[in-house]
Amino acid sequence: MEYIVRTNQLTKIVKGKTLVADVNLHIQRGEIYGLLGQNGAGKTTIMKMLTGLTSPTSGEISLFGNRLTQQAKSSLKRVGSIIEYPIFFEHLTAMENLKLHCEYVGFYDDKAIKDALDLVHLIGVEDDIVKDFSLGMKQRLGIARAIITKPELIILDEPINGLDPIGIKDIRDLIRMLNKEYRITFLLSSHILGEMEQVVDRIGVIKNGKLLNEVALADIRKKRTDYIELVTTVPQKTVYLLENELHISNIKIIHGNRIRIYDLSQSQNDISKMLVLHDIGIEEIKKHTGSLEDYFYEQINGGDSVE
Repeated sequence: MEYIVRTNQLTKIVKGKTLVADVNLHIQRGEIYGLLGQNGAGKTTIMKMLTGLTSPTSGEISLFGNRLTQQAKSSLKRVGSIIEYPIFFEHLTAMENLKLHCEYVGFYDDKAIKDALDLVHLIGVEDDIVKDFSLGMKQRLGIARAIITKPELIILDEPINGLDPIGIKDIRDLIRMLNKEYRITFLLSSHILGEMEQVVDRIGVIKNGKLLNEVALADIRKKRTDYIELVTTVPQKTVYLLENELHISNIKIIHGNRIRIYDLSQSQNDISKMLVLHDIGIEEIKKHTGSLEDYFYEQINGGDSVE
């Protein structure tokens, strides 16, 4: 197994505050890796250290088998990235911005620039001034800049930020295509867990600067739990009836009036009928299939999916 990104006890402390603590990250060549965490969890700080934008307080970073240091940053030539908000020369056109970027990295190929613009659906506006671009267009331009040289690793911090549903699907399809056809490895972060579930192969969960777990999405799907969830104004009486009338076990009351039934020996329809017969008002009832979101909240809540 080849890891093109590895960190060892990676730590970042700023003004006495620990932003990242002892993170051991492992990203395999050819995979799409999703970094999940709440705002302020440390995702962007990790990405900044991986791209050389900030230095670790302690710990090590290895890219493509080579240790990344202030003196040895040659491996970064094989990495494309957007960290936080993509910055451009606002008074220049999209094409001029990309050409300047290519000159800076020593890459000269106008066709590659046009191909990148085409991939992110910006052909036709390449000669427009960037200050007139919408947030979504600037996000697309940032991705175009990151993929021009077809790097081996692309790091994207919130790549679908500011995009409409069509734009989100386009970027999702683009990431999949680049991964499949060019074998580009991706490290992504996003707060939209449903989108991450559709594109990533493996995830790492970050909480308060610490890496809680790394797991393949396929393994999460194997273990995911289905349940019936219902909302009622009399949860205690409802649980009593479920246990004594339908002999259902493994029930949990959450958030006061919301009940989760993990024992699926009775159908949703049978449960509804029984409760109606006993004059229990049902505000909501639905079957829920376990998802990446469930797994994420279980992890950040210490193994329990609810508070």
